[in-house]
Amino acid sequence: MGLMVWTLMCSLGEMIAHLPIPGGHLALADRFFSPSLSFTLGWSYWYLWSITLPTELSASALFVGFWTVKVNMAIWIFIFLLIVALINLGGVRFYGEMEFWFSSVKVITIVAVIILGLVLDLGAVTGDMIGFRYWKNPGLFAQYADVPGAAGRFLGFLSVLVSAAFAYVGVEMPAIAAAEAKNPRRNLPRAIKRVAGRVLGFYVLSTIIVSMLVPSNEPRLRLTTATGAKSPFVIAIHNAGIKGLSSVINGALLSFTLSAASSDLYISSRSLYGLSITGNAPRFLAKTTRNGLPIYCYIIGIMMGTLAFMAASHGKAGIVFGYLANMTSVTGLMSWAGIFITYIRFRDGMEVQGFDRAQLPYQSPVGVTGAWCGFISCVIITILNGFRVFLKDKWDVATFITCYFPVAAFILLFGAHRWWTKAGMVEARHMDFVTGSDADAEEEEIPPKNWVEKVWRALM
Repeated sequence: MGLMVWTLMCSLGEMIAHLPIPGGHLALADRFFSPSLSFTLGWSYWYLWSITLPTELSASALFVGFWTVKVNMAIWIFIFLLIVALINLGGVRFYGEMEFWFSSVKVITIVAVIILGLVLDLGAVTGDMIGFRYWKNPGLFAQYADVPGAAGRFLGFLSVLVSAAFAYVGVEMPAIAAAEAKNPRRNLPRAIKRVAGRVLGFYVLSTIIVSMLVPSNEPRLRLTTATGAKSPFVIAIHNAGIKGLSSVINGALLSFTLSAASSDLYISSRSLYGLSITGNAPRFLAKTTRNGLPIYCYIIGIMMGTLAFMAASHGKAGIVFGYLANMTSVTGLMSWAGIFITYIRFRDGMEVQGFDRAQLPYQSPVGVTGAWCGFISCVIITILNGFRVFLKDKWDVATFITCYFPVAAFILLFGAHRWWTKAGMVEARHMDFVTGSDADAEEEEIPPKNWVEKVWRALM
């Protein structure tokens, strides 16, 4: 999944570094594929972030369950939704300030738990070196349900791909902010090149360490209970007998989900606002307050957040989180597929028009081949995502709907828009590679003053 995300950012980076236009990949889809794809991606993007908000609120309720399960989940969800609403109500400046501190906590915590994980694995705390013990027993690849042999291990691997995609949802966000970024032709390629390091450091390395610390058959990892002791890092710290630290880490993880929920409301409201001002949503949604808050879009975003109250039933928070996370991941995968196919058409247009690729500020190292691999991977994972309901005696209506409703909605939106507007695919010879490509005046970059600033800039 990390490799596919890196491929995605390489493809998106080549387009957006050359054309840092408002709307990011949504506008690029309109310019290089078809207005129907842009329309569908726009509404899917709003839906993605709208459904992610209750997902993160449900996760927040799960983390609180680490300390107590006596308080009804609905109370915590209401409190967290209120906090998120107030952060967004404060305007862009207040939201940005809060996100800076949330992000700082994230980076510090991730680095700390990676180091701590290595210490615990080497036995420096308990005297018992774990090493790669759990890779041998119960094994690196867990069996799926009761399916034996290699088939069971493959299905176990397949079953977590969509869950892995959930962790990467939003990685394409720099494309949305490209038009407002300083010196995008210089800074966006730099940010794209750092993606590989961040994926390896923050995602892959932490996943490897987790697999070394906690066995895959650890019962506390299950989402079927309302307790918050589900984070493998929290479980590992608890197993090591380090008193108090598991609560600190759980608190940091709670701040992560609140930060994500705040971003979800911000992005969903702005996505709906963008659809309104482009004529793809009712005009009244474009109304803003004095500080620029799209008030009706903001209210609708909060209303979507109330879906998290489905998790309020005792013991249901984990199950509801799983359903919402699955819908988020599937929608994200289809959005990524849209970016890949847009890049493929982008390259077709360059070839037809004889555009010199060497003039671009950034060139994807994986090219069209990588984009096709990414597109096909997204489609295959999306189609096979609901395989579990087709196994013997495993049919579940809720699982089927959460796996395939986003797919049906995507196809319906695309088909309806194309039928209504009669808009076809943009011909390669008519693609516009010029408008919006003018390089901004380069501002002198302030170099880091010391090694601390160098490290912080590389991480952030």
